[in-house]
Amino acid sequence: MEEDPEASTEDGTNRTNKRSSLDNGSMSHSTLAYDKKFVCSPPGMLMFAETVCGLLVWTLLAGTEYLHVPALGWVMFVSVVCWVLTVCLFLLYLTTAHTKIPQVPWTVLGLCFNSSAAVLYMTAAVINAASVTHAIRGRYYYISWMASTVFAFLVVLCYAANAFVSYKSWRSKSDDS
Repeated sequence: MEEDPEASTEDGTNRTNKRSSLDNGSMSHSTLAYDKKFVCSPPGMLMFAETVCGLLVWTLLAGTEYLHVPALGWVMFVSVVCWVLTVCLFLLYLTTAHTKIPQVPWTVLGLCFNSSAAVLYMTAAVINAASVTHAIRGRYYYISWMASTVFAFLVVLCYAANAFVSYKSWRSKSDDS
């Protein structure tokens, strides 16, 4: 019978027993489930739209020389930060990981985040629209900045709608208590 060279170490300890104890579940681990209902729910669809449109906002700007217009730095900051946080929250909800952290008031967090993001994105969208005048009409900067402005206002609508849905959810949970 051949012996597994990796099963024992130089000091003579046997790692096979340790490996089998891990496989048997002596170490606790949690599994994450894919929540199909969340994707089809209004918050899930809105978060998906926020993610896609937000990605378009900052990629359309990042593909140009936006640093020539300092105000577009604010637009990039808001769009990237909100996009990253939205993707994180979307993944938390999608994998039901938020249920593993009951200490966090998720409805209040969603309400505060979506409201704040709607206000910040509104300022970014207005600044983006005002900055389009610095681009030369017909050049790809102009087209990219116009498109990013349109998507920025779409993201504002998505965050505002998601804030309203979060508010209704928060109200219904506070009425139940």
